[in-house]
Amino acid sequence: MPMTEDALQAQFRSLEQGIGTAITNTFVTYHTLALLSGRQACWAMPRRQRISNLSEIEFRVYSQFGEDGIIEWLVSHVDVPNHRFVEFGIENFQEVNCRFLMMNRNWRGFVMDGSEANIASIRADPWFWKYDLTARSAFITAENINSLLGEAGFSGPLGLLSIDIDGNDYWVWKAISVVSPAIVTCEYNGTLGNTRPIAVPYQAHFDRFASHYSGIYQGCSITALQHLAQQRGYRFVGTNSNGTNAFFVRNDLAAPVLDLLSEQRAFPTRKQGSRDANGRLSYVRGLARLELIRHLPVIDVVTGETFAIRDIARPYTEDWLAEIS
Repeated sequence: MPMTEDALQAQFRSLEQGIGTAITNTFVTYHTLALLSGRQACWAMPRRQRISNLSEIEFRVYSQFGEDGIIEWLVSHVDVPNHRFVEFGIENFQEVNCRFLMMNRNWRGFVMDGSEANIASIRADPWFWKYDLTARSAFITAENINSLLGEAGFSGPLGLLSIDIDGNDYWVWKAISVVSPAIVTCEYNGTLGNTRPIAVPYQAHFDRFASHYSGIYQGCSITALQHLAQQRGYRFVGTNSNGTNAFFVRNDLAAPVLDLLSEQRAFPTRKQGSRDANGRLSYVRGLARLELIRHLPVIDVVTGETFAIRDIARPYTEDWLAEIS
């Protein structure tokens, strides 16, 4: 006997609920296992022991590369003033620097992204209600960053500040004045080399793919970040081994970390995420990455001089050149 329309609808609702439950259970299982693996990595981490550089203590749970391990090691050795973080450029907060810090150590956080859909996705996740996380949609500029932080109640002392906006990272950190983080991590562009303190010129609404189809033309050199950190009262302690994020500790808190590091090493980039003119991944690597954008302008952040990238006679030191050639 054929099923009635009401019976069919009831069956579909039951199936839909079953699928939803299965998806939720899979989500919970994945994140439970991810946290457990992360905590096992934490337990195995060398503490109060000397290491060669930050690459030795990398591990990944939610970060893009090894930043989760580096941050765990740093907060274990730095006398942070409170358990608060700020991170922006987070997309949907799935692959970020501070999520493991929040879920493993229960830190309180404020995150921002330019996409309203990404922020809505964060608020809709099953874990969102479990943590003290403030999420806001905002396109961050040097002009609005301080008001955004103040309005969210995150001015003053801060445990960690994470900056990754694929463009104006240098200029935004330079503009921040309402927070005093113990630890700062900021993205740098290894393609721009390590001999000159250079950054792309500031544009409030910078878009790296609009500026050049490859997406490579953005951010600043590691040398520019080191210069800015020194001006702001921070010590450079190293980068991740993939050559994307640099880490800094405030001068008055840096001694315990520096005592445990044999070197404060900056690594060249290992990324191959460039695009072609049609927006497809082109996997350009090594010196060919710089060749793509050599005609574009950069600013020496120390002298204020603007020139084309091709005018830099020696963009890489010998050790970086040996690694990327």
